[in-house]
Amino acid sequence: MAFTKWYTATGDDGYTGILGRERVPKYDERPQAYGTVDEASAVLGMARAQAQDERVRRHVLAVQRDLYHMMADLAMVPEAATRPPWLVVERLSWLEQAANELGAEVEMPRAFIVAGDSLGGATLDVARTVVRRAERLVAWLTHKGELRDDTALKYLNRLSSLLFVLARIEDKAEGVEHYTLAAGE
Repeated sequence: MAFTKWYTATGDDGYTGILGRERVPKYDERPQAYGTVDEASAVLGMARAQAQDERVRRHVLAVQRDLYHMMADLAMVPEAATRPPWLVVERLSWLEQAANELGAEVEMPRAFIVAGDSLGGATLDVARTVVRRAERLVAWLTHKGELRDDTALKYLNRLSSLLFVLARIEDKAEGVEHYTLAAGE
């Protein structure tokens, strides 16, 4: 068996390479943004692995593929781009359609839902909060003019809505009632 080296050690100095620019600190806004999108994809992988509803698994896998495209776009500085963005704007319509279709199957809660009614739903709720954090970081890059367009920002905003719906679909698939936080609690 051939020896495979699983590390490069190139980041030992606290810097990382981005597409089209020299190395930047790992805490720079760009690596923070695509790293948080990567984290969201990993949590979505956990959600997909435990999802009870096949449609949830299918939608989450499609989102994970989109997020990999988004990470490539986030790692590319606009002035070095030699190809169109990997994440295409048409994916926004797909998110909206999926949220509308699946959302028709669940009732909008009348109060704040307390996460944890089902394992699948809770994991999707965690993924939603990571996506919201990624959205804040991508908003920073977008507002500073560091991205070619605002597709990633819009995608993350719509994705959080879809994930809320998917979490409710999972709660329903697991046959649980929502614990809500009523006013004054």
